[in-house]
Amino acid sequence: MICVSVGRGRHRMMLAELQHLGELGVGLAELRLDFIRRPVNLQRLLEGRPCPVIATCRRPTEGGKWMRSEQDRLTLLRTAIADKADYVDLEHDIAGSIPRFGATKRIVSYHNFNETPENLDDIWLGMSRLDPDVIKIATFANSPLDNLRVLRLIKRAKLPTIAFCMGEMGIVSRVLCGKFGAPWTYASVHEEREVAPGQLSLQSMRDEFRYEQIGRDTGILGVIADPVAHSLSPRVHNACIRKAELDLIYLPFRVPAEQLDDFMQACPEVDIRGLSVSLPHKERILRNLNVLDDNVVGVRACNTVVFRNQNAYGYNTDLEAAIGVLLDALGVEDSRNALHGRRFLILGAGGTARTIAWGLLRREANVFITARDFRKAELLANQLKCKAADWAVRQNFPCEVLINATPCGMHPNMDESPFDDGWFTAGTLVFDVIYNPEQTMFIKFARKAGC
Repeated sequence: MICVSVGRGRHRMMLAELQHLGELGVGLAELRLDFIRRPVNLQRLLEGRPCPVIATCRRPTEGGKWMRSEQDRLTLLRTAIADKADYVDLEHDIAGSIPRFGATKRIVSYHNFNETPENLDDIWLGMSRLDPDVIKIATFANSPLDNLRVLRLIKRAKLPTIAFCMGEMGIVSRVLCGKFGAPWTYASVHEEREVAPGQLSLQSMRDEFRYEQIGRDTGILGVIADPVAHSLSPRVHNACIRKAELDLIYLPFRVPAEQLDDFMQACPEVDIRGLSVSLPHKERILRNLNVLDDNVVGVRACNTVVFRNQNAYGYNTDLEAAIGVLLDALGVEDSRNALHGRRFLILGAGGTARTIAWGLLRREANVFITARDFRKAELLANQLKCKAADWAVRQNFPCEVLINATPCGMHPNMDESPFDDGWFTAGTLVFDVIYNPEQTMFIKFARKAGC
């Protein structure tokens, strides 16, 4: 189930949103009473509610907006119980001072906006002694493994427990907590009105991640990158999964380079079955793989991992995709000498540049590599047995095909280009590996020049 948090400054607006959620078939709504700027009229909010509600009133230390006294806040929470709210959310440090009354169920909650503490089990145990119907633990993720820790907590909890991580790195735990046994997760009414860091919208939870269809047997796929917020992979792959009616979910995993090894070791426990691999992991992930396909062996870069039979298999589908696009654009059939003698200039000396260059060289293309750091370009060129070009002369370098294999111009730095306006040669075939934005400045300048 998805609980939608409603935080508005006026009763009328909160009631309108609550009614809208009822029309959308939402099964639970959280009324953030701390958002209301006037004295709170609970009876007005609760009367005729279209779905069960949680009465919540957060202090600033828990990410809330309550500006009146703590005594007034406690009185409001007691009033919510007396007025028969379906649930009342009580922070762990006050739950002991507000007794159970009537049919209102008690959520005992803990929030940490700085970290995911090491003593989660001790925190949960202390909360379990405060007469909860549901325990809620929301912490901040500083590592992708923090998600694993909160999901592990849900799985072994002996009371209904909601646990997830806040922040960009914690988004996956918000989507997966139901798979591991949480009675619900939280979402915002709209993507622009999140009430906690990393909270997804109801539409995103339902349409993109299909939260309500995720079960204990749902397999997990995802993309690992740092950063990862710009990636359109979840949108693309989840649409394909939905069309194919597969019991899978595809998620964005932000994994810093120094945490890659630990993340890969943890994948089987979370039921991760496959990964797309993006920057900066395409090369360093090789040490985490057991079996490599021929393309990975050749380019020493991997963009796809499949976990199967206790092994991690590495593939490189970038190569055939990129080469296939170039061959099609040049109007030639694929063969060993399909690109014999044609001049290609590749901007960049990373994993993507290596992948494309290797595929071109196998088809006898004349490949030149350039990068801001000439030493990297020269090293890659020597490894592949092609030639390096100085970055300073790239805009005067004659070539038939110009390829941008750098992240320059990628969201959010969309005003940048590795090639300046006015230096493109009409008729050149131009290829950009960046797809967000679809029309990079590099491509715009090239179109303007008649490429």
